[in-house]
Amino acid sequence: MLYGVNPNCPPDLLYCLACMGHGDEMMIADRNYPAHAHAAEAAVPRPIALPSFDALAAIKMITELMPIDNFHAYGALRMEVDDAPNEMNASHRAVFEHLAEVAPVDAVLGHIGRHAFYQHAKGVFGIVHTTEDQPFGCYILRKGVIF
Repeated sequence: MLYGVNPNCPPDLLYCLACMGHGDEMMIADRNYPAHAHAAEAAVPRPIALPSFDALAAIKMITELMPIDNFHAYGALRMEVDDAPNEMNASHRAVFEHLAEVAPVDAVLGHIGRHAFYQHAKGVFGIVHTTEDQPFGCYILRKGVIF
C-alpha cells in the first residue's frame, strides 16, 4: 500500500506515469478509440484499461500524480469534433475546466483534428482506455516538470 495514491489507480498506470519523462505524452481514449491497435506503437505496448471511468475521472486521477507541461506548444490536446473544430462537447468542457485548474497558468490547452489526432497518438508513451461515452472524448496530456 502507498500513501497519497488514489486506490483506484491500477499498478500499470502508476508504473507508466513513473516511467514517463518531461515531454512524454499520455493519451486518454474513449470507448470507441482503437486503443489496442495504436498502443502497439507506443512505449507501453498495451492500453491501460480503466473500466467504469469516463475521461474526466481518468484525467483527474492522472493529474493528481502528473504535472501538465507548460514549456511546449501545448500541455494538453483534445480531439476535435468532425467538421466543427471549435465546438466543445460536454466531455471537452469538463476536462478543460479541470485542466485549467491544475495546469500551470501558461500551459496551452489545444485541439487537433480527429485524423491528425490518430497519427499523433501513435507516438505517445502510453494509452489509457476509458469507457467514456462522449464521441470525440479523447485527449493527449504532455508531462511537465516538478519544481
